[in-house]
Amino acid sequence: MSLAAAFDSGRFVVTSEVGPPKGTDVAAMLETAEVLAPHVDALNVTDNQAAVMRLSTLAACVHLTQAGHETVYQVTCRDRNRLALQSDLLGAASFGITNVLALTGDHVRVGDHREAKAVFDLESVQLLRVIQTLNAGTDMAGKELHGTPEFYAGAVVTPDSAPLAPQLAKFEKKVAAGARYFQTQAVYDLASFESFMRFARRFEVKVLAGIVVLRSARMASFMNANIPGITVPEGIVAELTASEDAASTGVQIAARFIRGAREMCDGIHIMAIGAEHLAPRVIGEAGLTREVPA
Repeated sequence: MSLAAAFDSGRFVVTSEVGPPKGTDVAAMLETAEVLAPHVDALNVTDNQAAVMRLSTLAACVHLTQAGHETVYQVTCRDRNRLALQSDLLGAASFGITNVLALTGDHVRVGDHREAKAVFDLESVQLLRVIQTLNAGTDMAGKELHGTPEFYAGAVVTPDSAPLAPQLAKFEKKVAAGARYFQTQAVYDLASFESFMRFARRFEVKVLAGIVVLRSARMASFMNANIPGITVPEGIVAELTASEDAASTGVQIAARFIRGAREMCDGIHIMAIGAEHLAPRVIGEAGLTREVPA
């Protein structure tokens, strides 16, 4: 079942992340996908996440698609100009990869190649418009395409951003630019998320609530200090600090949030960040375990 069909069916959609390797050996990535696949509707493939150089996301999506997995192709504007963005998108479509998540991208200064020149020829709203243009059968220069893609375009939003107003304004722009679904940055406070969802429900788009599976109090504190737009409540930090098995507690925290958010949104995006084996545990604890139809 495609991601679009899963949303349209009314089911509570579950996605998770797969990171391409830093090298050419894709065996571990494919093994991770096999672990996650029975529990999720799609695998979101990150694009040089945190500006750290890895195997091409497009190549990773091809490997995963050929192995029978439904993928979400992340595309960031940081590393490519408009020529390369359009070319890579068409390349993805030629392999039958239609789910796209459009991002501006983390700046190179946070990554492992800080001497790199950031491109940012476009940003996420403009990229969504490009995807719409390609779907309509032309490129950005107005030239007709020989073979037209059918992308299902998504975008990201940060519900805990402070101030929030710019995020909400950009959310509206992304909807107008063609976003069909949104994946949020990690959220932990149900009241705050419910407030955001009252705004989001004004638009005919699907929303996946993002959750990072916390494995320690130190990890939670690091995120609070270093990742803009993520707020882990002090009560959760204290819960992790007091736990004798912080990873298991992190699984329970994520599952608890999912159970609370289930009636508010259209699905969940689980980010396990190097501990993908925990994602099926979260899904099971949240009561979402099921086989995904082929």
